[in-house]
Amino acid sequence: MTESSTTAAARRFLTTHARMLDRHRFAVLDGSGAPEGAPATPATPATPAALAALAAYRNADGGYGHGLEPDLRSPESQPAAALHAFEVLAEVTPVTTPAARELCDWLTTVTLPDGGLPFALPIGDSVGCAPFWTQADHATSSLQITAVVALHAHRVAAHDRGVADHPWLASATEYCVAAILRLRHEDRVPHAYELAFAVRFADALHGAHPETAQELLTVLGAHVPATGLVPVQPGAPGETLRPLDLCPQPGPANALLTPEVVRADLDRLRDRQAEDGGWTVDFDSYSPAAALDWRGYTTVNALRTLAAYGS
Repeated sequence: MTESSTTAAARRFLTTHARMLDRHRFAVLDGSGAPEGAPATPATPATPAALAALAAYRNADGGYGHGLEPDLRSPESQPAAALHAFEVLAEVTPVTTPAARELCDWLTTVTLPDGGLPFALPIGDSVGCAPFWTQADHATSSLQITAVVALHAHRVAAHDRGVADHPWLASATEYCVAAILRLRHEDRVPHAYELAFAVRFADALHGAHPETAQELLTVLGAHVPATGLVPVQPGAPGETLRPLDLCPQPGPANALLTPEVVRADLDRLRDRQAEDGGWTVDFDSYSPAAALDWRGYTTVNALRTLAAYGS
């Protein structure tokens, strides 16, 4: 099959600008290294290369750091880096690695008594780190960060029993379910990212716990505008989460939006590809390296979303 102009332009951008990890994530997505005419599968040479690139961010404690979260460039293992690690581990399905279970082991050591994760752990060297990471509350659980780590862990758990049966995932899931259900009785509007990650958590939970997931989506749906546009406050000027940030791939959460809204956002996403072949972000970056890292990461995610919708 001839490579589309969208993919070819993205490949050029990633080769020129992206970190090695996202170049290998792209290779997993498009099946680079597969025989001519063969479908993209995790058995291609791209998978071990992606896992090797991910391992460069891994610490001896089983967690991840070193800028895997682009605006958190300190070496220590952090919950935010865990979400990106699980994201890659989900993308190489059905390939599994002991590193996924070991990441759950590390998360257990930093989980708070109520089952949630703190937004961030203490940072030794704040150079290149965003203030929302350096100033984070280390002693209070965050639905935002727990939900996004857990949702990607559930994606891994779908093919990895070591993660599916791990006590950490059970406790994090219980925390997220309880925190989302409490929104029915709380007089507050969830932060944009908290809402988006909670919606995606419920979507990821649906396969294993469909009734619970549907209850969560009902609660969250009360906070999702019909447009699917959720301004980030505080945030950069114009920073807004969009329908595909809530539903980056088709799933039960799509019921919160009309098909017309999703189609319009797919058109917008295609049109947002820049002349250099990559996608841009509308939020602030806190180092020159982070700015490029986010563009590479976002470019792969844009291609993955377009592919998931057959667009």
